[in-house]
Amino acid sequence: MTQRKPPGMDFESWIDRQIREAQERGEFDGLPSAGKPLPGAGAPLEEDWWIKKKVREEEGASGLPPSLVLRKEAETAKARALAAATEAEARAIIGEMNARILDALRKPMSGPPLTLMPFDVDEIVRERASGGR
Repeated sequence: MTQRKPPGMDFESWIDRQIREAQERGEFDGLPSAGKPLPGAGAPLEEDWWIKKKVREEEGASGLPPSLVLRKEAETAKARALAAATEAEARAIIGEMNARILDALRKPMSGPPLTLMPFDVDEIVRERASGGR
């Protein structure tokens, strides 16, 4: 809608005209869910329904913000590296995790601040060799 409301015209009639003209041009044809009821239409809404919807959409299935998911994955990667069968496998696991951490530090994630730093691969390898102590 790039036009301005003409002076003296009611807002309601101007908006109705804009919608009617868009319908006539077919701008609403082929929209997803066309002809279907709106999800949740008629259901009572909680006070913060829109916040909860936004959180569900952004957090995905885990229910955690991306920064916390990465922290958890880093803990798991360290444990996997310490239990790895070979030094090469441990280095590969930590190398992959470090790349993800560095990427997250370059492009801030939503959620609590990311306080992770890349792992020292040699330190992990030494810890692995000494039995994970």
